[in-house]
Amino acid sequence: MGTCFFARLAVPSSDNLSWLPRLTGVGNEAMVNTDIVILAAGKGTRMRSSLPKVLHAVAGKPLLKHVLTAARTVPNARQIVVVGHGAERIEQAFCADDCLFVQQAEQLGTAHAVQMALTHVRDNARVLVLYADVPLINPQTIAKLLDAVSHGQMSLLTIEREDPSGYGRIVRSQSGEIDAIVEHKDARPDQLDITEVNTGVLAITAAHLKAWLPLINNQNSQKEYYLTDLIAIARAHGHTVKSVQPLSQIETEGINDRLQLSQVERAYQLQLAHTLLNAGTSLADPARFDVRGTLSAGTDNFIDVNCVFEGDVVLGSDVIIGPNCSISGSVIGDGVEIKANSVIESSIIGDQASVGPFARLRAGTQLGKGSKIGNFVETKKAQLGKGSKVSHLSYVGDAKLGDHVNIGAGTITCNYDGVNKHQTTIGHHVFVGSNSTLVSPLTLADGSFVAAGSTLTRSVDERELGVGRAKQRNISGWTPPREKHKRD
Repeated sequence: MGTCFFARLAVPSSDNLSWLPRLTGVGNEAMVNTDIVILAAGKGTRMRSSLPKVLHAVAGKPLLKHVLTAARTVPNARQIVVVGHGAERIEQAFCADDCLFVQQAEQLGTAHAVQMALTHVRDNARVLVLYADVPLINPQTIAKLLDAVSHGQMSLLTIEREDPSGYGRIVRSQSGEIDAIVEHKDARPDQLDITEVNTGVLAITAAHLKAWLPLINNQNSQKEYYLTDLIAIARAHGHTVKSVQPLSQIETEGINDRLQLSQVERAYQLQLAHTLLNAGTSLADPARFDVRGTLSAGTDNFIDVNCVFEGDVVLGSDVIIGPNCSISGSVIGDGVEIKANSVIESSIIGDQASVGPFARLRAGTQLGKGSKIGNFVETKKAQLGKGSKVSHLSYVGDAKLGDHVNIGAGTITCNYDGVNKHQTTIGHHVFVGSNSTLVSPLTLADGSFVAAGSTLTRSVDERELGVGRAKQRNISGWTPPREKHKRD
């Protein structure tokens, strides 16, 4: 587990610039480190939620987790997360992520947020600024941004949008150089026609950042300190700003409300679906498919609608998964069929096995080659050998079954005594009749039989028939209660 660092920093005064470093030693040889500042202080009012915005999830992971994952692809980098609203909850949620947290108690703009992190920014570092509510930044895009800084340039992630409303416009000189960014509310009518917009993501040397950040003022309609003003300051100091384009627009999509959250979720899931399709798996409908973790697959698989994959899931080849299935943290072998409405959790399914419909495989289930779990069967810590079957309406927990075992309908293993769990061991070629109750600890030896309707509390040896029924009585002259009622 990593270590959390919590810092509460005062804002350096822009009137006293003695803390600024000299702008020397910023060549390639000096920049051996990267400091990634992730802005996560926003309240997220439009989410209408008590949960901090950056803890809302896309594909089962908090927004901030996506950004941290991308940031960790950078060698020799550390992450500095600027928090504000819900700071304690965010810090607690990511305490194991080896990042530094600094607090922006008062939200006065993006430049002010970055200023909160300056104490932890190393003088010889490249600095990358990311946003926790822009979760799907690609590591390749990050690499391009940082590469420009390594060659002495400031870099900015921009994108062309058909509808640029609400975005800061990229203003270029006649020679095509980026001159400034004008926020939408501050833009002139002619600037509003610009379709190249700012994403907010930028990279810069630490020396330049520390020198130029105090020069930013809040003389704008929002009375905020805009980080984007660094562009004009850089140009005024004779520096060029390199524009970097993302691989896809989804990388730049920010999230401010639940509608945008759902749109990013669907766009991301569609991207995952396309990757799976291109790798040789068929989807009945790519729009009705969800991965909330990682899904690895062989070829010639088929996944029907409304299936959800959580955690790390591995599919072999020639797998058929019916509609409405949920699979988490499991390995599915070749030629397996998982029928509709089945739930599989932390299990290993052997080749050519069959599961469902309406089956639940709980953690620790292992199915051997060609085995079968049928409808309305639940298993937990159960091992089934090759060709064994539990076809319907049964519970098998804390049990080890050999090869070619048949468990009849309505059978349960009574594995819990109220304090401890106990094991049921069933050998090879065992037949258990319907509606049987196996009270563990219990062993059914190879080739043994259990009569239907039995309750067994003692083990059964090889080739024995276990019968545990109460003696049957037939009462003659019986009058059903409904007839008695009519007579009365």
